[in-house]
Amino acid sequence: MDDDRPTLHGAAVTLRPATAQDIPALAAIRAAPEVYARWRGGADLAAEVAEDLADPSTPTLTVEYGGRVAGAIQWHAEEEPDYRHAGIDIYLDPAVHSRGVGTDAVRTLARHLITALGHHRLVIDPAADNAAAIACYRKVGFRPVGVMRRYERGPDGSWHDGLLMDLLADELS
Repeated sequence: MDDDRPTLHGAAVTLRPATAQDIPALAAIRAAPEVYARWRGGADLAAEVAEDLADPSTPTLTVEYGGRVAGAIQWHAEEEPDYRHAGIDIYLDPAVHSRGVGTDAVRTLARHLITALGHHRLVIDPAADNAAAIACYRKVGFRPVGVMRRYERGPDGSWHDGLLMDLLADELS
């Protein structure tokens, strides 16, 4: 098994290495208004997804649910020994929102990052106003650390707050 892009099985999801064949489906998900509002992107979302999949510093897995592509989950790692930890990002098709798919996917990847890759701490940073994402991450065991003021620029050019959340290995639920 490749530690960077494994196939992982959750209660209802499969997380598998993302491939070029996934690009059209992932680009369509990224174009959904609910997803685009958070992940944004340029005129060519397929090219952006392809670029994400090619980035070796951010392994990306396709989230499968019900036998189809439901989104993507990726992570990055800080490997400096004194600060070692990993961070997670996820986007899902709005058609599977509110079904526990995100919770299952995040929990499944978190378990892998802790047990197989030895991370003792994970971080995730939803927009501070993204109540659904925050609730999802809380179910996995992430806790709010603090608000990162004016953390990301919105499509209108204004700055918006982010919520830094973390999970210690022994807090994974």
